Amino acid sequence: MSVDSADGYAQTVDARAIDGEPFSDIMAAINSLGDEETALLINSFEPKPLYPVLSRKGYEYDTTQIDDDEWRVAISHA
Repeated sequence: MSVDSADGYAQTVDARAIDGEPFSDIMAAINSLGDEETALLINSFEPKPLYPVLSRKGYEYDTTQIDDDEWRVAISHA
């Protein structure tokens, strides 16, 4: 699935629109995923600190830089 479009994802979290820390919103979205579903995280920077958390919790991710200030991360069960 291409991460350059927000279509086709079970959950989409645009962290740029969240006032404050988006971690709980991100975790709520991915924790609600079905086994075959994928969530999309849209962020203004590459969320490198999130990657180890996702891996520890059994998720895999695919990151694409769309623009200087837009990164998209597709997150699904590993």
